[in-house]
Amino acid sequence: MSERLEEVGRVTHYFTRIGVAVVELKAPLRIGDRIAIKGMTTDFEQKVESMQIEHVNVKEAKPGDSIGLKVKERARKGDIVYKIVE
Repeated sequence: MSERLEEVGRVTHYFTRIGVAVVELKAPLRIGDRIAIKGMTTDFEQKVESMQIEHVNVKEAKPGDSIGLKVKERARKGDIVYKIVE
């Protein structure tokens, strides 16, 4: 079973104290999706468990949305967010 990565957006900001990355989306993203965040010094995978638009919890977001995404590790501006597709 092979997995592939599809780029869904880029990190535009990271809030250290609350562990939230702001991601500008170029593809749809839903709660439950598996994602990978990769950059110069960033490389981790996680499941999307919490996502907000304008401080309101949402279950899915569409291209063009800027979302707040709870992440388990530090993300950096410019990191690329990929959806893991099986």
